Amino acid sequence: MSQSIKVQFAGTFGDNLAARLELPSGTPRAFALFAHCFSCSKDILAAGRISRRLAGDGIAVLRFDFTGLGNSEGDFANTNFSSNIDDLVRAAEFLAAEYSAPSILIGHSLGGSAVIAAAHRIDAVKAVVTIGAPADASHVTTQFIDSVDEIRENGEAKVSLGGRPFTIKNQFLDDIDGQTLEHSLSALKRPVLICHSPIDATVGVENASRLFAAAMHPKSFLSLDDADHLLSRVADADHVADVVSAWVERYVSTRQTSTPPKPVKDGVVVQETGNGKFQSWVVNQDFVLLADEPQSVGGMGSGMTPYGYVSAGLAACSSMTIRMYADHKKIPLDRVTVTVIHNKSHVEDCESCEAGKSVKIDVFDKEIRLEGKLSEEDRQRLLEIAGRCPVHRTLHSEVKVRSRLAE
Repeated sequence: MSQSIKVQFAGTFGDNLAARLELPSGTPRAFALFAHCFSCSKDILAAGRISRRLAGDGIAVLRFDFTGLGNSEGDFANTNFSSNIDDLVRAAEFLAAEYSAPSILIGHSLGGSAVIAAAHRIDAVKAVVTIGAPADASHVTTQFIDSVDEIRENGEAKVSLGGRPFTIKNQFLDDIDGQTLEHSLSALKRPVLICHSPIDATVGVENASRLFAAAMHPKSFLSLDDADHLLSRVADADHVADVVSAWVERYVSTRQTSTPPKPVKDGVVVQETGNGKFQSWVVNQDFVLLADEPQSVGGMGSGMTPYGYVSAGLAACSSMTIRMYADHKKIPLDRVTVTVIHNKSHVEDCESCEAGKSVKIDVFDKEIRLEGKLSEEDRQRLLEIAGRCPVHRTLHSEVKVRSRLAE
């Protein structure tokens, strides 16, 4: 199961940009970077659905709010198309430094235009996906066309985008003027998937035709039928997510595959899976489980910890011993539940401890819940029997562990 974590990194102007990293349950096969649409945020439905779908297929995805948008710091009025591209490059540098450089870029609307431009500056990129992207960055002015003259005359103007007020400055118009993506796409020399709805009322499908004609092979086109520009319907967002996940498969590293080791008679075999730092197969006869460490210590949290297995063995053995005794003595025990918590405890009285040294011992706190019409004598007897289970006795006895190298 994938997990979503909040992260942040410094943007183009030094502001902290809010981001969310969707991580797969195992070691990521690749990392992707998602750029949202103009004046939107990382939390738009399409961005979330696509990111989680890819994470479920083993590809980690970072989506972030551009400067001045969503939960990111900074002033949107000071941004432009070029600063968005720079923010994308900063995001890629963050991934490369903290995790792994992105090999896939995905952009929605003007974010799609931005990833085309940014891909030239991110060496690790192997494939690019655009969704409803304009062929010219200046196309975005159609969303505030009535205010363009005011911006030119006064240097800035308040405009409404998606029902929210934004300040657009003259520098924004100057920056997008002449920013045509066709040349950038023809020189990209990376596989491209262009997704567009033929009835897109915000960015006409003719933009997709221009981009597709400019792109070099290998290139692919996905018609989104009756979807709107923002992919606001879950079914449309999921359709794009499924196709993108299948399409990028060709351009990411192959899946790490690992099969459990063969069991041994009367023993347990533990073998690394190759996923993550600690994840291991645990094979006992015909049963296959996973062992791992928590994320806090570098694991993936995909299986029980080693001490978790020890605690589980003690709890299971105690429960089974109580059940066998109750059945044998016909004690009306309906159900038994054993909870074991392991921790380290300071030794209070220890004759053999060296003076002045703090000594800790392993403590397994065992709580036993007995259900049924039991007398107090029955309950005390079953508690006593729990302490006689084989694993309990093993933990209290002298134990020898002999290790040798396999030939």
